[in-house]
Amino acid sequence: MDRSRAIEIGVGLFVAAGLAALFMLAMQVSNLSAMSNDQGYELIARFENVGGLKVRSPVSVGGVRVGRVSAIDFDNETFEAVVHMNIANQYNAFPTDTSARIFTAGLLGEQYVALEPGGAEEVLKGGSQIQLTQSALVLEQIIGQFLFSKAAEGNKEGAKK
Repeated sequence: MDRSRAIEIGVGLFVAAGLAALFMLAMQVSNLSAMSNDQGYELIARFENVGGLKVRSPVSVGGVRVGRVSAIDFDNETFEAVVHMNIANQYNAFPTDTSARIFTAGLLGEQYVALEPGGAEEVLKGGSQIQLTQSALVLEQIIGQFLFSKAAEGNKEGAKK
């Protein structure tokens, strides 16, 4: 009886360790493990379409994370998505002609904001708005355009015959 009890305890510890490992993996994938204090300054960018961008998505420059998306709102007047980004204080010298684009990273399709610094001498301050933006590419729109163009080509060939 003692041997079977020891096996049950061993199996229980193994299962508990496995669940803890899965929890840690889930936290890494969902970006919740990198909880940071909100020290930094805010930049704002407007996009026609943010795709699957979420609050806490990374903001990066050249592949280096410099901040996170802090809020995503909708402007009822311009019909644009307004993305608020919290940038770490150590990255405080972005030129005023910096551009922002939404990209997709990795196999899971996580979206992030990529900043591309320009060449202006003046720098963005807290609360500044990035003027040059490029919205996310939405796969459904691209497939729809492709199918529409193929259907149009098929109609032209059918009309020729």
